[in-house]
Amino acid sequence: MPRADRYVPIADYALIGDCHGVALVRRDGSIDWACLDRFDSGGVFSRMLDAERGGAFELAPREPFEVSRQYLVDTNILETTFTTASGTARVVDCFAMHTGGATRPLRQLLRTVEGIDGEVVFDARITPRFDYASLHPWIRHHPEHGLYSATGGNDAIVVWSDHLLAMDEGEAFFRAEIIVGPRERARFSLTAVNPHRLDLAPQTPRSFDARGRETHRWWRRWSSTTRAAGITDPAVIRSALVLKLLTCGPTGAMVAAATTSLPEVVGGTRNWDYRYTWIRDATMTLGALIATGHVAVANGFKRFIEAATAGRPDELQIMYGCYGERRLPELTIESLEGYRGSAPVRIGNGAARQTQLDVYGELLDAAHLWTAAGSTVEPDGWVFLRGLVDTACRRWEEPDHGLWEMRGKPQHFVYSKAMCWLAVSRGIELAEALDLECELASWKKVRAKIRASIETHGVDRARGCYVQAFGSKELDASLLRLPLIGFIGATHPRMRATIKAIEEDLTVGPLVRRYRTEHADDGQQGEEGAFLLASFWLVDVLAMAKRRDQATKLYAKLLSLANDVGLFAEQYDPDKGEMLGNFPQAFTHIALINASAQLKRGGGATSRAVTDRVAKDVRLGVTGHHGAAPAARRRSSRRK
Repeated sequence: MPRADRYVPIADYALIGDCHGVALVRRDGSIDWACLDRFDSGGVFSRMLDAERGGAFELAPREPFEVSRQYLVDTNILETTFTTASGTARVVDCFAMHTGGATRPLRQLLRTVEGIDGEVVFDARITPRFDYASLHPWIRHHPEHGLYSATGGNDAIVVWSDHLLAMDEGEAFFRAEIIVGPRERARFSLTAVNPHRLDLAPQTPRSFDARGRETHRWWRRWSSTTRAAGITDPAVIRSALVLKLLTCGPTGAMVAAATTSLPEVVGGTRNWDYRYTWIRDATMTLGALIATGHVAVANGFKRFIEAATAGRPDELQIMYGCYGERRLPELTIESLEGYRGSAPVRIGNGAARQTQLDVYGELLDAAHLWTAAGSTVEPDGWVFLRGLVDTACRRWEEPDHGLWEMRGKPQHFVYSKAMCWLAVSRGIELAEALDLECELASWKKVRAKIRASIETHGVDRARGCYVQAFGSKELDASLLRLPLIGFIGATHPRMRATIKAIEEDLTVGPLVRRYRTEHADDGQQGEEGAFLLASFWLVDVLAMAKRRDQATKLYAKLLSLANDVGLFAEQYDPDKGEMLGNFPQAFTHIALINASAQLKRGGGATSRAVTDRVAKDVRLGVTGHHGAAPAARRRSSRRK
């Protein structure tokens, strides 16, 4: 079989998880990617990255079938319905959720086969391959407990089913034949455990079903907050659920995507590991979740940032592991062929050591968000935030690698300068609103100097538009963010010219490219797809620029590119009509939420306006207070 034919399109997958680990379920019922214990683990199944070696949990009818699927309403529980000549049955997939699961996760994957009518024969095959498919595990049967296990290295899973499993110890897999008629069930549970002390607690069909019902209630309760915020757009509700799945329960960190090394172009080398927490992605995720009513996430992210950085602005990184890890060495897994032969497969991410100056603006914007959500600015917290502003004031004139993490020579990116401007602006706003000690007069001078520098060196005089970097003529989709952060109005002539130039130079049909890779010194070979995040940014900016009809049409077009269960990857190939890059991508779902909110409020406001209003409304609804800002004031003698 040709190598590419052994892989399905990225859009064929759906995401399930428990805010600790994740799995991707294919339309035909196969789980081809699963990290049960944590987002960035070596995985239990990784057939998505190697069709032969990777391992999977296959569960599908033996006969030819037609398939449809959906998430149960307001949940992350996936229901796949198979119709064969002999009958109809469904498979329900989820990770078990329960109250207190943030600190005591079950790390349990639940799969249920349910007969609907007629009779359907399913073949089940569980082929675990730990540590990126680098070893065949030791599989065992524990008949006294009614359980099975697979162990290898520092990984182990316990397998339970109410049907007898056969084992192939040489090839290291479990298999079963399942026959279901109307209202009959077959159940499978996979639980990540400590390999040095297997948890062989017995399970029963009753306890399994109870856990499934508890999971359903958990997700419905979580989504009730989204509904209470007045959200009715199904795409926004689904996006909020995706972002919740990508939030690490114990720490409040937010990972960029559920996968590693899904290519930006099939057969290319732009394959990266996105299972980590970028400050910018997390801040944008925070804003999107607050905009959908989930104000409590602000405190979780605040605690993560304070712990990960240890309160030292001078030691700040642009990204961390989801538990605060600082060292994320980038390695290549030579033994995996990559999705559709797209090598290399990378784990870790070398961008962790890059200089990206926008991180200061992202963190001060996050501080703005968590104060709007009701969090106080404590004295030691202000020392940290003030240090971030001072660092931005000191470093804004340096070149960096930019928002897109280019691996070429550092440049003076306009977006990075603008985010330093935002860092100083947010610092000034906080200091003035809460009467906090700082070098206010100095900050205001630096803020004015940054703006003047951008207007002097970051503009193409001939076209009247902003450019990617000082002294360049190239464009960059990040410039669409300038009105969203309040740097310039969308109707300002310079911004109108920038929008026009981006539409002319960076769009492919309705979609927007990040930049022209053929003209960029980004340290990589080859091209990439159109960037869905930037395409949703264009919706925002068009609405703000009073081009609402175009914004509405573009939003509808972008929604049509989602897969059948409403998920988006990082990029899209408009020529081949397929998703590209890691999946699902938090960035894309964040931008979708913001674009929907912009259209709902009629355009004209910055991306933080609706977030602030929702945060205030939710806060007042909870506390019953009216009028006063929630953040505690700390009087002190400001140095003017």
